[in-house]
Amino acid sequence: MNFTEIAQTRQSCRSYDETRPVEQEKLNAILEVARIAPSACNGQPYHLTVCRGETAKNVAAATKGMGINGFADQAPVLLVISEVPYVKTAALGAKLKGIDYRSIDIGILAAYITAEATVQGLGSCILGWIDEDKIRKICGLDSKIHLVITLGYPGPKDSPRPKKRKELSELVTDLGND
Repeated sequence: MNFTEIAQTRQSCRSYDETRPVEQEKLNAILEVARIAPSACNGQPYHLTVCRGETAKNVAAATKGMGINGFADQAPVLLVISEVPYVKTAALGAKLKGIDYRSIDIGILAAYITAEATVQGLGSCILGWIDEDKIRKICGLDSKIHLVITLGYPGPKDSPRPKKRKELSELVTDLGND
């Protein structure tokens, strides 16, 4: 599968097959891609906590609210992405430029994780609606939690959907070849 095929295939999975666990080899492949994802100054200002079993169910419960993320407890694996301190060079750059490189790096990390999940035949969904305090307590974490990613085999209700995206002309300004 080339990258364009991954991008065209990948979608937010909102129904998981609860009878199929994620094989350790597939999870390892996803975690390895996460390990090599680019980050500012190669600082990797994040930590991944892998949640399965009852811990995954408890974290999933902390992502639900107002009718959002009702499917999360079907996923056999949840990845909690928390931040760790910058390396000194990235911290200096962030301060001088007023840019939160951790958020950018975590976005790149999430993209790498979900792309590799697609390659592995798994569904994924990036969850930003979270109860951070509950998840920190469940996972024994002290630092800020940015995202939770669900992983698992798509269920029968999660068939491919057409992508609704803006036209390229709405997203791109080409200043020409001078």
